[in-house]
Amino acid sequence: MSHVMKEKQKLLNRLKRLRGQLEAIERAVEADTECARVLQQATSCRGALDGFIAEVIEDHIREHMLDPDASRDDPRTQAAEELVAIVHAYLT
Repeated sequence: MSHVMKEKQKLLNRLKRLRGQLEAIERAVEADTECARVLQQATSCRGALDGFIAEVIEDHIREHMLDPDASRDDPRTQAAEELVAIVHAYLT
């Protein structure tokens, strides 16, 4: 995952927030918090994980599928950008 090095701190910050969300869910379950509240926290956590996954996929596409010397009009560049948009639409 060498391509992730450029975005490493951003990804680590996302993971730290995700860890905090998971710990909040654990505390809520331990405290017998109402189901609706626990589910709301779990859904937020799932959204955060989906966002993390989308970022890693985007970085992978940009690093391994795009030619850095290709123009923005290159059909492969346009296809990769469309794929990034689809990933974000699906996961975030």
